[in-house]
Amino acid sequence: MAPARSTGCLSGALCRQLLLTLSILTFACDACKTVTLHVPSKLDAEKFIGRVNLKECFKSANLIHSSDPDFQILEDGSVYTTNAILLSSEKRTFTILLSNTENQEEKTIPVLLEHQTKILKQRHSQEKVLRRAKRRWAPIPCSVPENSLGPFPLFLQQIQSDTAQNYTIYYSIRGPGVDKEPLNLFYVERDTGNLFCTRPVDREEYESFELVAFATTPDGYTPEYPLTLVIRIEDENDNYPIFTETTYTFKVSENCRVGTTVGQVCATDRDEPDTLHTRLRYSIIEQLPASPTLFFMHPTTGVITTTSSQLDRELMDKYQLKIKVQDMDGQYFGLHTTSNCVINIEDANDHLPTFTRSSYVASVEENRIDVEILRIAVEDKDLINTANWRANFTILKGNENGNFKIVTDPKTNEGILCVIKPLNYEEKQQMTLQIGVVNEAPYVGSARSAMNTATVTVNVENQDEGPECSPAVQTIRIKENSPVRTKVNGYKAYDPETSSSSDIRYKKLSDPEGWVTVDENSGSIVILRSLDREAETIRNGIYNITILASDKDGRTCTGTLGIVHPDEPIHGPPFDFTLDGVSDSDVFRMWRLTKINDTAARLSYQNDPQFGQYTVPVRVTDRLGQSRITQLDVVLCDCITVNDCDIRASPIGGNGGVILGTWAILAILLGIALLFCILFTLVCGATGTAKKPKVFPDDLAQQNLIVSNTEAPGDDKVYSTNGFTTHTMGGSAQGICGTMGSGVKNGGQETIEMVKGGHQTLESCQGAGHHHTLESCRGGGQHTLDSCRGGQIETDHCKYTCSEWYSYTQPRLGEKVRLCNQDDSHAHAQDYVLTYKYEGRGSAAGSVGCCSERQEEDGLEFLDHLEPKFRTLAETCMKR
Repeated sequence: MAPARSTGCLSGALCRQLLLTLSILTFACDACKTVTLHVPSKLDAEKFIGRVNLKECFKSANLIHSSDPDFQILEDGSVYTTNAILLSSEKRTFTILLSNTENQEEKTIPVLLEHQTKILKQRHSQEKVLRRAKRRWAPIPCSVPENSLGPFPLFLQQIQSDTAQNYTIYYSIRGPGVDKEPLNLFYVERDTGNLFCTRPVDREEYESFELVAFATTPDGYTPEYPLTLVIRIEDENDNYPIFTETTYTFKVSENCRVGTTVGQVCATDRDEPDTLHTRLRYSIIEQLPASPTLFFMHPTTGVITTTSSQLDRELMDKYQLKIKVQDMDGQYFGLHTTSNCVINIEDANDHLPTFTRSSYVASVEENRIDVEILRIAVEDKDLINTANWRANFTILKGNENGNFKIVTDPKTNEGILCVIKPLNYEEKQQMTLQIGVVNEAPYVGSARSAMNTATVTVNVENQDEGPECSPAVQTIRIKENSPVRTKVNGYKAYDPETSSSSDIRYKKLSDPEGWVTVDENSGSIVILRSLDREAETIRNGIYNITILASDKDGRTCTGTLGIVHPDEPIHGPPFDFTLDGVSDSDVFRMWRLTKINDTAARLSYQNDPQFGQYTVPVRVTDRLGQSRITQLDVVLCDCITVNDCDIRASPIGGNGGVILGTWAILAILLGIALLFCILFTLVCGATGTAKKPKVFPDDLAQQNLIVSNTEAPGDDKVYSTNGFTTHTMGGSAQGICGTMGSGVKNGGQETIEMVKGGHQTLESCQGAGHHHTLESCRGGGQHTLDSCRGGQIETDHCKYTCSEWYSYTQPRLGEKVRLCNQDDSHAHAQDYVLTYKYEGRGSAAGSVGCCSERQEEDGLEFLDHLEPKFRTLAETCMKR
């Protein structure tokens, strides 16, 4: 049948009128004969007007065409209008063309359309009668139980048409389950319209069937539209829920928090969705080991979470769960299946590696290097061959000289202690090391300390050594014109066991100029030829020869003997600065020396030592190996507050240092501000009274300093407008009214120290009365130790303050300057104010103004006759 053509019926009454007026005349006996269809004179578009039996004319036709475009022919022979038609005459004809493309066969069926008014009126009246009755040709809900047990054929329902009251109606059905797969599942009785099912149906295979029912008269007239019947298969809970996996595997970290998600399981059910048959519930029915209960499964989502934070991999590294899923919302009569779930506990670094012993003892021969002396085993309960198990060893104490190293054996996880720098039995017979061990991964446990320690005692074994050439380079002094056969002391080696040079034999290995010979028994040097200081083999004033020393067993050592002229500065720079940690091994751990140049090194602290006073031994060695140890007193303090440094080094001299507190600094600043106010008042007063009578006699000019025109300070000078002179750390300077100490900015705070006389020295000077002072402040971080040849900076004090100086001399000096620019008639000189153009460069002739000439004529003899209160100032200026 063709699809429903709802657009063809403008109204139900008109459709029924057309159906009743149609008269289809088919001639089954005469194939391909003319077919007559009785139709009304007016036909709407897409209207069914009759059916032609195509099979009786041409069974193998696969193409059907209409010669009239106003009509459409379907495969079952149904004839529909494509456009609205008005029959102007009583008849209209068209042809149905049938063809087979395979065998090129064609046939035609003529169609005759006739309209009869009488027939139309008769059927119209009949339709009015039927319109009053209830319609029975309508879809009826129909269903079939899934997997029904029969009996079969199973009656489903009856389909009837109201037109059966006036016509003989034959019923038929088509669609899936009838003439399509599954074939012959449904059938309908032709005369009664009873619908039957012939066998059981599986809903999971066919959820529903959509059939098309037809009602026709014996002559082929169709009084009803094709009726669509939907037969639904009622679901039965015949399918078990199934897990998506037979075994689930999840992992979770040990010591995780309560509620941590482990994983999620999922199951499917083939029954009808959104019914109790597919409403699933999940649960854990068994846990191995059973106690304690550590996991929970959400009943609807299947998510597994932890119920305890006590998961410990070291106690149990795996748990097995037996899980169940059940339909019917988990009711007891629902279908269910089970599955397995394996939960692996991941390792966390919650156990520290621990030494199997708290102390170890090892021994090694002196002078041995790259040798393994001890293997240290550790225990760790974490997972083997992971970062939580692998150990990292560290030498915490006792290896300040770098004699040892410790590495980890990747297979056994043991610590391998090795000697990488030779040990000397004569210097130290036993060394104590503190070893620490941690894991590669960060520790996440609850222990207070993340490191376990052990003590290793290393005994240095004495070895029968050969002679030792120490120091390797030794020097002797021989004058250039020393006579031949002169004998002087030579190179000295010694036996480290006895510290004696006896039984040692000497031999010369190299002597580029052949100037000397070596005594075999004593090592003394005998001159064979005159020494020449200008020889090419002399480097930096030193002539080197190589000496081989051997003992009675044939063991040897090699040293260098340097011959220098007595006038050469052999004990001068460059100096070598090193820390001496023989008596205290913590020196290397707390302090560090960095060489600055040939005569200076910087001492700095490390590893955050505590505040306090320390003594740091520093060894200074000249270029020929002569050395001396100097003990430096170091005060380590917090320099943010000056008073926190209670212990300070005293300066050389009898006067002590003065440290200004906060109130003293404020007083100084207020005094400076007051001084500026006084100076500003004096300048303003001198300007306003420039033409007033003189108050002081002219001869007072002989007792005062005149005002001179001085150049401005250069860019590289430090100056202060209030008369004070500042200077940097490590030196002192003189000012007009006194000496200002160091201004040190440390951590954003400034410290000012006032020094009354005395000497300030931060250098290591050569000469009598040497004093070494080094203060180490936490804020500074680095300190300098200088070695120089002496030098003192002396400072003096002025007797009077600057305010007295300015108040007494300002008006007098100003008057003299004003008179300097006038001639005998008290008129300004011609060159008093002149405008000059820029010449490009300064003139070498200097100034030729009147002031310059007058200064040369007057002279400065009055400076020799100053009053006592100005003599100190004059002496200070003369010293500068």
